[in-house]
Amino acid sequence: MKKIVLFSLLPFYLLASDINNYNQGLNYYQNHQYKEAYPIVLEEAKKGNREAQYLLANMYQHGYGIKKDKNKATLWYKESSSSYAYILNQENNESNSSDISTKIEEQMSGSIQKGLQLIFSKLDTRRPEVKKEIQKLVDRDFGLLPYDVNYLNPISYSTSKYNRHYSQYFHENLPSKYENNMEVEFQLSLQKPLSYDLLGLDEYISLAYTQQVWWQTYSDSAPFRETNYSPEIFMTIPSRYEVDMLSNLKMIQFGYRHQSNGQDGYRSRSWNRLFLSSFWQFENLFLKAQAWYRIPEDKKGEDFYTGVNPDASGDDNPDIEKYLGYGDIHLKYLYGQNQFGLMLRNNLKTDENRGAVQIDWSAPLHLSKNSYWYAKVFNGYGESLIDYDRSVTKVSFGFAFYRSLF
Repeated sequence: MKKIVLFSLLPFYLLASDINNYNQGLNYYQNHQYKEAYPIVLEEAKKGNREAQYLLANMYQHGYGIKKDKNKATLWYKESSSSYAYILNQENNESNSSDISTKIEEQMSGSIQKGLQLIFSKLDTRRPEVKKEIQKLVDRDFGLLPYDVNYLNPISYSTSKYNRHYSQYFHENLPSKYENNMEVEFQLSLQKPLSYDLLGLDEYISLAYTQQVWWQTYSDSAPFRETNYSPEIFMTIPSRYEVDMLSNLKMIQFGYRHQSNGQDGYRSRSWNRLFLSSFWQFENLFLKAQAWYRIPEDKKGEDFYTGVNPDASGDDNPDIEKYLGYGDIHLKYLYGQNQFGLMLRNNLKTDENRGAVQIDWSAPLHLSKNSYWYAKVFNGYGESLIDYDRSVTKVSFGFAFYRSLF
């Protein structure tokens, strides 16, 4: 576990690099002193600074401090995005537009956007406050963004039947297992950026919410076997150019995360964590190293463990760290249009060693730009909160509607 913690803390040492010259250029640019910014930005762009290359392209495109030149703008836009060719190659083949940013904006529109515009065109928008709100509905999508993988797996098979858990202590005459090994699993995960550059670090502060559901659809009564809710708030700080070039570190992130299953009595599971994550890229390989600290909770009273008081307040799962440890590592690799993922988690104990591994794969559906085939294999502890202390082996297959690089 110490290696994961040190790996996550390493970016704080790297962020101390001297970047005064380029920062001065950025200050010039942000203050619209483009003539002063141009030589600094140009020098950094030639060194391979992708941010500087993008700024230089923008200056050529709009004539900020220099003469407009669409050809040079196109050249520097392409140069700035060369490391992301797996995203842009298809779009570049479809269009000869010299404005990459316009092209991305057009991609975000499309037939659905046009349909919404037709619907809202029926509304009276002569008053400016009405027009402003309608424009948000059509163009801004409330500022909500996908966060983790959003998927629906209609086929989700476990090698063993799932245990039934009850809110009450005494349940001798009730069934101990669910009927089917097969169920439906899906996840919804969204984030909402709240602020940018509040502290002068080019940082984003965001809220996120993830909900994961396991649904016994193939049973007679089709109950929801388990639902996990995970709201969080975090700050994301992008790495400086020198740090990126030295270590391939892209950003660090830290925040607070709550996770619970919304149940009561003896079915209740929950914990609160502070987490620190670092994000790295090595060409088509993406790495996320994450460490967390569980916020301690008071122990439940003895009347809970003897079955007298199922609603006693306190820690629902005091031994959860023995099974889920103190961090995890995520790897993503892009091969053509395929994405392969690997998650590793371990408590790093020599005695009672426990952990989990997940392998997943996704590839675009035919003629679809934002829907994917999605499959994953999970083995180990912590697949869901209700069974955090039970080893599960599971294979699932279905569709993803967003796949993350980290």
